[in-house]
Amino acid sequence: MAHDGQDMTLAGAILPDLLALTGAAVAPVEHVFEAARSSVRDMVSVDGRVSGAALEANQTAAHGLAWLATYLESLRQMQNWATKMQAEGTFGEVEELLHQIAFGEYLGQIRGGILMNQGEIIRLHDLGLTADDAAALDTAEINKLIAEANSPAARTRLVQLMEEQSAEITVGKTGLDEELEMIREQFRRYTVDKVEPFAHEWHLKDELIPMEVIEELAEMGVFGLTIPEEYGGFGLSKASMCVVSEELSRGYIGVGSLGTRSEIAAELIIAGGTEEQKQKWLPALASGEKLPTAVFTEPNTGSDLGSLRTRAVKDENGDYTVTGNKTWITHAARTHVMTLLARTDPNTSDYKGLSMFLAEKTPGDDANPFPTEGMTGGEIEVLGYRGMKEYELGFDGFKVKGENLLGGEEGKGFKQLMETFESARIQTAARAIGVAQSALDVGMKYAQDRKQFGKSLIAFPRVSGKLAMMAVEIMIARQLTYFSAWEKDHGRRCDLEAGMAKLLGARVAWAAADNALQIHGGNGFALEYAVSRILCDARILNIFEGAAEIQAQVIARRLLA
Repeated sequence: MAHDGQDMTLAGAILPDLLALTGAAVAPVEHVFEAARSSVRDMVSVDGRVSGAALEANQTAAHGLAWLATYLESLRQMQNWATKMQAEGTFGEVEELLHQIAFGEYLGQIRGGILMNQGEIIRLHDLGLTADDAAALDTAEINKLIAEANSPAARTRLVQLMEEQSAEITVGKTGLDEELEMIREQFRRYTVDKVEPFAHEWHLKDELIPMEVIEELAEMGVFGLTIPEEYGGFGLSKASMCVVSEELSRGYIGVGSLGTRSEIAAELIIAGGTEEQKQKWLPALASGEKLPTAVFTEPNTGSDLGSLRTRAVKDENGDYTVTGNKTWITHAARTHVMTLLARTDPNTSDYKGLSMFLAEKTPGDDANPFPTEGMTGGEIEVLGYRGMKEYELGFDGFKVKGENLLGGEEGKGFKQLMETFESARIQTAARAIGVAQSALDVGMKYAQDRKQFGKSLIAFPRVSGKLAMMAVEIMIARQLTYFSAWEKDHGRRCDLEAGMAKLLGARVAWAAADNALQIHGGNGFALEYAVSRILCDARILNIFEGAAEIQAQVIARRLLA
């Protein structure tokens, strides 16, 4: 139903010749991006080569270039999605509105200032561009899209359609094939039945996700989703991993993240393990018989993994003794194996002396979380992302069998870890989409149910506008994430695309959670409302798997190389 008095204004909410308009807008953005890349490269180069010191001195410009590239790729993927939908005859009114609002908003930000976060806006002149450079964006198509595409009428109409289609899994067709949508539906049903009703209580009580849930996920194949069939997995695509992670995280990010550790461990073993290690570990990971955790970060090192100090010393039997400290280790207590990064060459102080181990341990319980000899641990209390718990770990005389050195060769640990970054960031982007979707779910329901001044909150344009932008940015992040997964599935290097998907997805999740809480007003600040948990959960996405600043730095380095 249209809101009072708006039937006439909304009838023409969609721009005519939309795909022609949006298609014509991409090339000028590409032109401006190339000018910006050239300008920033000049800023950060010394004697024709990118200088680390110059890059750091011009960090804002470099990171701004990363964001401009992310927006450009977002527009490309939205255009590809819309063109595909139109060709298949499934480009309906919802899809048209999502598409045009996306272009109107992101083109407007490119020209006026891109939000790296709430307090940092990057403008074209920050990238060294002149008014003449920016004039490339002054086309009839771009001007029309900026002026008219993201209109109040378009946003209001989109929310009306969202209300009518509230039972649908997503707002707008995703463009994925039927098999993947069947997987989505299966995990959405599971989440609605087994996760959403309990997630907030788990959060408030700071409880571990019940083992029953982990066992059910194992039976559903979550831990072996992308592991090859010859090693006991399903051999499915990274796109399937995205769909599963998205829907489980929509219920609770802790549940959606259970598979992350198995994904990272399996990637490490598939890419760098010996055949014996693959045969031993991959079937156990795939079945959920063995639960892994990633043990990389140390106090005072953060993202600087090359400076890790934890030592692994080889003895006369070929086994190792580990000494050192680790922190921010997720799900450490009740797991069976740690992918443990430690320094095997004491004469190094960078990444070259690091090795990766498949370090076995005994799962703990509440009374004795770390029963393995040579290992201690303590819980880190956190705002959100609570279902697996975070720990500090200490190793003193901890033993690792020599056969559990990944790949059987020392000094390869950092390189082996780097090979997992693409999948980890794609999966994190998918988790971010799920969290953003959960924020939209609770925000919209509250806006429909809550009455103020004689009508539902959703009838007020600044409330419905927030919901519309959530839906639009979720679709943008989704298409960027699916594209990076597609590239990975087709054997192409996609660290750039995966990084962009993670960078944007994390910001989208935080914005959606923040706006959903704002719609709740004072109630959103009450612990009893799920949106308070969603806000806390969303905040971690800009930090782990590469903080936003680190992510932008990595993207910038690739772009400027």
